[in-house]
Amino acid sequence: MCGIVGIISSNEKELNKIAAATLTLAKRGPDNRSTIKFPNLALGHARLSIIDTSSAANQPLSDVTERYTIIYNGEIFNFLELKQDLIKQGIPFKTNSDTEVVLNLYIKYGAACLEKLNGFFAFAIYDKDNESLFIARDRMGIKPLLYYFDGEQFIFASELKAILAFNIKKEIDTVSLFNYLQFNYIPSNNSILKNVNKLKPGHFIFIHSIQKLPKTIEEHLYYEIPYQKEKTTPINAANYAEAQETLRNLLEDSVKKRLVADVPVGTFLSGGVDSSIISLLAKKHKPDLQTFSIGYKDEPFFDETNYANAVAKKIGSNHHVFSLSNNDLYENLNDILDYIDEPFADSSAIAVYLLSKYTKKHVTVALSGDGADELFSGYNKHTAEFKARNPGIVTSFVKMGYPIWRNLPKSRNSKITNINRQLYKFSLGAKLSHKTRYWTWASIINEEKANYL
Repeated sequence: MCGIVGIISSNEKELNKIAAATLTLAKRGPDNRSTIKFPNLALGHARLSIIDTSSAANQPLSDVTERYTIIYNGEIFNFLELKQDLIKQGIPFKTNSDTEVVLNLYIKYGAACLEKLNGFFAFAIYDKDNESLFIARDRMGIKPLLYYFDGEQFIFASELKAILAFNIKKEIDTVSLFNYLQFNYIPSNNSILKNVNKLKPGHFIFIHSIQKLPKTIEEHLYYEIPYQKEKTTPINAANYAEAQETLRNLLEDSVKKRLVADVPVGTFLSGGVDSSIISLLAKKHKPDLQTFSIGYKDEPFFDETNYANAVAKKIGSNHHVFSLSNNDLYENLNDILDYIDEPFADSSAIAVYLLSKYTKKHVTVALSGDGADELFSGYNKHTAEFKARNPGIVTSFVKMGYPIWRNLPKSRNSKITNINRQLYKFSLGAKLSHKTRYWTWASIINEEKANYL
């Protein structure tokens, strides 16, 4: 991953802070850091080299005319095809990077270039002649991009800490704080600070003139997930089998594209369905695949290394297991805070940080199975929602047992107490409306407790 930061301001003192802001992103881009200044604009980039690791591809990167300059964080999987098409149109290139492909696509097609990109990204392009700035984020919002606007200056960056390097108003957004207390994270497109927003996935911002900022910042939609509310075709064995085949082909193609890099690539392997499928498909196209997993010495209930080892043996990968103790987690707690800019309480964050830290000793890029549970309803709350909408005898019994489940010990620390916790939350939400029920099941604490805190 890389890091980008930029500021539009008439205050020269603020523009001169661009190097300090870029330095805050050093962990995102350890290979190179560079900045560039224009009247009323400064841009910075911290690079992790993946495609074209030469210094020629360092950023900020300008086109051959030096009219356009880009800072970019991401990876475009179809960049070679796009590059060939641009070359056929007589457009020259000076690097082998996907960054320059994105830049030349924008020069050729403007905002319509986003429709051609297959990948994940957050980038900004400055047009020196028109004094305009174009900023975009990928369809799913995989790459982060936040921005601050107070009417006088506009700042954007991959992380909040880069924005905080400038002189901005620092006021807690109480709505975001409330959401954090309920969900353990702050949903998009808000942040913990007022006037700081996350650019929504599938959106772009176009500032017509950096010499005169608009009264408000408008986000323009360029992509939304196609959603068919009504079923038009009855489900049967034939079209279900066809859908399975389509999914299998799309998934394999997606994994294959993500294996293209000029640095070593591996996969995270927990032994679950998601990471196992990703690793299996990766091994098919990368015979020397390395896989990585973590175990928990002091928490056998959460240890899944047996499953990971079995899958690794089955697919024939070069498997690495890192075994963690509770002391390892405590000792690295302060380190991980450098990577978290706003309140975030995912209990797996420390373990994933350590897994990534150990994995980096072997490979630079690691694919994971994250996101599949959201796409394919893999969480318990999804199963619970289905059962609540299609109740049977067991569901009715669990719902009636609310007074019992409420008084039993509940936690995630053992199988029994975790079952009690799930029964309690199900019986609590089963009698509510669809929307309120899901909100309840996704919440860590209820609204009353969040308001009290």
